Amino acid sequence: MTLPKMLLKKEEEVIFRLRALFEQLGYKKYKMSKFEEYDFYAENRNFLSSENILTFSGLDGKLLALKPDVTLSIVKNTKGSYEMPERVYYNENVYRVRKGAGEFKEIMQVGLEYIGEVDRYATLEVIRLAQKSLEIISDDYIMDISHMGFVMGMIEELGLSNSQNEALLKGISEKNAHSIQMLCKQFSVKEELEKALIEMASIYGTMEESLPKAKALCMNKKMEQALAELVAVFSALRVNGSSENLKLDFSVVNGMDYYNGIIFQGFINGVPSSILSGGRYDNLLHKLGKNSDAIGFAVYLDLLERYESQQKEYDTDILLLYEENTDTAALMKAVEMLTDNGQSVMVQKQNNQTVKYRQLWCMRERGLEIIAEND
Repeated sequence: MTLPKMLLKKEEEVIFRLRALFEQLGYKKYKMSKFEEYDFYAENRNFLSSENILTFSGLDGKLLALKPDVTLSIVKNTKGSYEMPERVYYNENVYRVRKGAGEFKEIMQVGLEYIGEVDRYATLEVIRLAQKSLEIISDDYIMDISHMGFVMGMIEELGLSNSQNEALLKGISEKNAHSIQMLCKQFSVKEELEKALIEMASIYGTMEESLPKAKALCMNKKMEQALAELVAVFSALRVNGSSENLKLDFSVVNGMDYYNGIIFQGFINGVPSSILSGGRYDNLLHKLGKNSDAIGFAVYLDLLERYESQQKEYDTDILLLYEENTDTAALMKAVEMLTDNGQSVMVQKQNNQTVKYRQLWCMRERGLEIIAEND
């Protein structure tokens, strides 16, 4: 039996549709335990979006962690390789401190990972699946795309230490021209390179208008190769009619120890932070001794609760009031008639003014009556 759409919460509907989308292209569901040994996460703390990890002692005395991330577990257990790629997706709750929040949150995630040889097609497949995932949530979306090779290609021209590079990456991620300028002065960066860094961080817009600006900033082969990959991906998406919502934004950056290629973030109208993020992270695979590359993304479904509350204008289609002496069997029959017609119905004895409804109905002895409408 097909469930009426109204019976599903927004995030539940999205989960079903995302699973169907991923399985269409051969992704298999991955299930992980709720916790792993703490040492594993501690060794790869830089890969996590938050340094805070919930820990507890197991019965054998080992320090365990309540899962703060799914990708790390997938990479640890994958059998994917250059010769035999592995496609997996997941629907899991993770436990971490969300940015802007002062405490741990249970965060619902749906995501996927492609582990194997990440060629142009594999990159395009994952990016297109990310776009389709956003389309499932809302037609009103934007995907910002960047490339760590382009950003790091420019930063490597400066000849700075890793800690200095990380400081500059933070300024770039914030599009903070003043911070970049001050750091460049502090690190004795040449004026022309300082200007180029600020210009790169300020690039934002459609691929058509932004790619020529990026091309003018190329300083080495690494940047040229990164830009060529961005151009190839954009060209393929444009041919398939799926490039309109794509923006080039080099302030989208991630930790240089793990990410090495295209990275991206997705936004929908009504939610202030990114609801999707992903990218290529070969360095993590290599660090864990895996003979493979990897690219993937996660959708943060907990943010949909906020989105749904802003989008939902009414709590119910019909608020149905009934009197003390109402025939209960007749009332139930009326409710089932309305719900069979696809409408949501909330039944109460009185209108306490807390329910937002499209129509206010009342069950009287002579039958149903419409009292008020808000359409």
